[in-house]
Amino acid sequence: MQDYKIPNQTRIGHVHLKVADLQRSLDFYCNLLGFELTMTYGEDAAFISAGGYHHHIGLNTWYSKNAPKTATKSVGLFHTAIVYPTRKDLAMIVNRLLEKNYPITGSADHGVSEAIYLDDPDGNGVELYWDRPKELWPKKSDGNLDMYTRPLNTKDLLSELEN
Repeated sequence: MQDYKIPNQTRIGHVHLKVADLQRSLDFYCNLLGFELTMTYGEDAAFISAGGYHHHIGLNTWYSKNAPKTATKSVGLFHTAIVYPTRKDLAMIVNRLLEKNYPITGSADHGVSEAIYLDDPDGNGVELYWDRPKELWPKKSDGNLDMYTRPLNTKDLLSELEN
C-alpha cells in the first residue's frame, strides 16, 4: 500500500453529465431544483451552480444527444449527491418535489445525514441530503462511524417548514 494520503482539504469540485436533451436537463436542474445557469457552451453544453460558483454541474450532449436512458443495471454513476446547508433547506426542496408531483425513488436516514433520492430526466440518480452536525454522527464503541440506512421520517422533516 502507498504511503500517500490525499490532503484533508481535498473536495469533489463538480460533476459533468452526459444528457440526451440539454433543455430538458436545464428544466430539471434549474427550474425544479433551483440551480442557476452560469453559462452555455454553444448549443450542446451548459454549466450550472448554486450561489454563484462557476459550476457545480456541467451538462452536455456531445456524445449523448437523443440517446436512451442508461440501464439501471450497468456500470456508471450511481448518483450525484447534492448537500443542502440545513435540514430546513432539505425540507423545502422535498416539499417542492411533492407539490410538483416529481417522482421520489427513495428516502433514508443514514445517521450522519437524511436523504431523498430521485432520478433526473436521463435516469441519472440524484441524492438530495443534509449532513447532521459531526458531533451527532453515530459512533461504534471503538469510535468509528456507525452509518446505517433506516426509514426517513418525512413528516418530521417537513415539520421544519412550520418553524
